Amino acid sequence: MPNRVRRPLVRLTTAPLWAALACAAGLPAHAAELTIEQLAQRLKAIEQRLGTAAPAAAGSEGGEGLADLDQRLRIIERKLELQAEESAAKAASTPVVALSASKGLSIKSPPPGDVEVKLKALVQADGRFFIGDSQVPQNDTFLWRRIQPSIEGSWGSLVGFRIMPEFAGDTATINDAYLDLKFDPRATLRIGKFKSPVGLERLQSSGSTGLIELGLASELTPNRDLGLQLQGEFAGSTVSYAVGVFNGAVDGRDSPTTNPDNEFEYAGRIFLEPWKNAGGALQGLGFGLGASAGDRAGSGNNFLPRYRTPGQSQFFNYRSTVLADGATKRWSPQLYFYRNAFGLLGEYVSSSQEVRVGAVREELDHRAWQLTAGLVLTGEDAGYRGVSRPNHPFTVGSAGWGAFELVARYGRLEIDDAAFPRFADPNAVAAAARSWGLGLNWYLTSNLKLVANYTQTQFDGGAAAGRDREDEKAFFTRAQLAF
Repeated sequence: MPNRVRRPLVRLTTAPLWAALACAAGLPAHAAELTIEQLAQRLKAIEQRLGTAAPAAAGSEGGEGLADLDQRLRIIERKLELQAEESAAKAASTPVVALSASKGLSIKSPPPGDVEVKLKALVQADGRFFIGDSQVPQNDTFLWRRIQPSIEGSWGSLVGFRIMPEFAGDTATINDAYLDLKFDPRATLRIGKFKSPVGLERLQSSGSTGLIELGLASELTPNRDLGLQLQGEFAGSTVSYAVGVFNGAVDGRDSPTTNPDNEFEYAGRIFLEPWKNAGGALQGLGFGLGASAGDRAGSGNNFLPRYRTPGQSQFFNYRSTVLADGATKRWSPQLYFYRNAFGLLGEYVSSSQEVRVGAVREELDHRAWQLTAGLVLTGEDAGYRGVSRPNHPFTVGSAGWGAFELVARYGRLEIDDAAFPRFADPNAVAAAARSWGLGLNWYLTSNLKLVANYTQTQFDGGAAAGRDREDEKAFFTRAQLAF
């Protein structure tokens, strides 16, 4: 019987050939020897997947030689190189779209990625219930406290922006609408409508405050205003500042859409965190001073404030005949301290305004202070922006319950004695208010929070015949979605 001719075994010792075949054909790592026919079959399968035309076969007995296989392999390698170049070119020209539960939707331009648009939202549904309000009845109610979608981001390396409308309430309004010209981390110019840089609690995000509503000290600080502000950070972000000129907002409120009295207000703030980058026990300590000064002339809600309790009931206002007529000034020393699960925030505010009734003038100086302390019971880190992410997010059917935070606050607001009786009616408004509150914040996930608060406010005066107004006892609840 004639000897049967067998093709020699080919050992794959050429590294590029073996690597390409192993990757493209899925060869097992332990395969060390293959016949030429087996290599040809695998190459043919790869060529079919890549759409590469196979060259004419050559070699003994109608088979192919190593030179032919090498040529076919080179064609495959070039095809792969072209595909990689095409993919890289496509990636370089395609915007990056990202969606996450905690950060919302973002769209970023191709590299260098200096154009970015972020879509976010804050939604708060509240319940308000009052206890023992026989003398000053309040309505128990459910309401939308905030419905705030927002668009923010950057348009190149120089321009940042934010637009945030408010859809809760009877009419839609614009809360924030500003541009940032980012010349340098030490010097950014903000133009538009945004929070005035005076009150520490006011400057917190509405979704991050310790209790559902702000405390008494925040009633003496302005909220959002229209103007220009220069802001920045120095020394490794341990020193921050903001200084600006604004239309002017009364205590506790937004400014009107235009400047009603042709007078401007100047506001600023400096805040220090000396141990921010040093570590140790004082790393989370920050302290500073906010202030504002200007002139105001006119009557009504755009010129004179009305003060509310943490339960959102009004307890002080001026007589209708009173005019703001002269200098207005505020100053507010403030601090916070966060270490591990503990947090503390405190501020003192003095707000003065020159007022007039007929020919009688007076400078009235109202003052308030408050302390808010919190403890995260589940061990997460406390912070000025709240608990950012529970260690074990709540999941139905599993052991995760989220994070729990216990919060307590005490504050006091005193009206200048000189306001009574000429500028304010002692039988209708209180001369002082003292309020304490307890809250439980349940962070189910990084973007879902449930809150329950009890607050109680006592008053000096505010009722007929010089009696004290009845205590306000309020139980508030909130469901919050933020991303």
